[in-house]
Amino acid sequence: MIPVAYNVRNLVVRKTTTLATASGLGLVVFVFASVLMLANSVERTLGRTARDDVAIVMRKGSDAEMVSSIEEQQIGVILASAEVAKRQDGKPDGVGEVIAVILLEKLGTDGISNVQVRGVPDDVLAFRPQVKIIEGRPAQPGTDEVIVGKAISGRFKGLSIGESFELRKNRPVKVVGVFEDGGSSSESEVWADLHTTRSAFGREGSVSAVRARLTSASKFDAFEASIEQNRNLGLEVMRESVYYEKQSEGTSIFIKVMGVLIAVFFSIGAMIGAMITMHSSIANRQREIGTLRALGFSRFSILLSFLIESVLLALAGGALGVLAALGMRFVRFSTVNFASWSEVVFTFEPTPGILVTSVAIAAVMGLLGGFFPALRAARISPIQAMRG
Repeated sequence: MIPVAYNVRNLVVRKTTTLATASGLGLVVFVFASVLMLANSVERTLGRTARDDVAIVMRKGSDAEMVSSIEEQQIGVILASAEVAKRQDGKPDGVGEVIAVILLEKLGTDGISNVQVRGVPDDVLAFRPQVKIIEGRPAQPGTDEVIVGKAISGRFKGLSIGESFELRKNRPVKVVGVFEDGGSSSESEVWADLHTTRSAFGREGSVSAVRARLTSASKFDAFEASIEQNRNLGLEVMRESVYYEKQSEGTSIFIKVMGVLIAVFFSIGAMIGAMITMHSSIANRQREIGTLRALGFSRFSILLSFLIESVLLALAGGALGVLAALGMRFVRFSTVNFASWSEVVFTFEPTPGILVTSVAIAAVMGLLGGFFPALRAARISPIQAMRG
């Protein structure tokens, strides 16, 4: 077998063509890895704070909080279930919330976009203890004060502390605080008083959904049966984690399909580039190949050697692409969540699996792009090569 050092030396000697080809392959890996990182962020952001011991109750047939409606008197029935945990003061650990969407003007760019507004009760921070006010203060219950998630604070007109915007026409509210929620999709929401929100959007006497913390995750089946078997309620129960998983499906699949299509087209170009580079290299090394054959190296050894050289070239490109993709961790990307049709801010979140897969894709491109040039090299006659 021809030593791998021979292939490494050839790549270093032809550093200009090596760098150009590796950059092309790196671009494909960059796109591929970035798409997977973004899709991973979509799934994680929408379900980051979801818990198995929290159940979400919506109107039967509703696939999102936005289109669900539960009468206010049903909230007490839901939270009175034996499976719902109790707080230290004896109250059931659950909340009823209203979801609405408003149009706001974006800052730093032209155009407007949907922002999700969540009408929350007074005890929302007791139900969601992971939520922290990181700037300003909590909103006063029963007032026109709101708090905004840190992901959208300052990205829309009126969403900075001290500024105001209209929930509906002639219904201004004032931003008094910014909160964080572990990087979840809640950080792309505006939280307003429940009664203020219901009044502004004509939702008096109802909520969109009810969340209930159960005494344990194993009590979910019993809770689900107690609610869904009561036909008078007409409600449906899901684990919060399952709900967010379904919410992320549409956006995640769309990003993956679009990204993979782009990466496929790019990869075809990159493989053609690698093939041209290897063909050119072989044309300039015919005498060298002839010498190897004269020294006794078999056709298979020549084939294997040039395939290894092509894969090494692709791995170098893959490493460049992965390093560039890791830089995307500092970029914030906003897109519309297909479930709520509101804007959600995502980041690019890498995982070891994504990085390894991306480099493996580069190796496959190198293998495919280098196969025919390697086959050509293996077929070169040593006599003709020495004469040439």
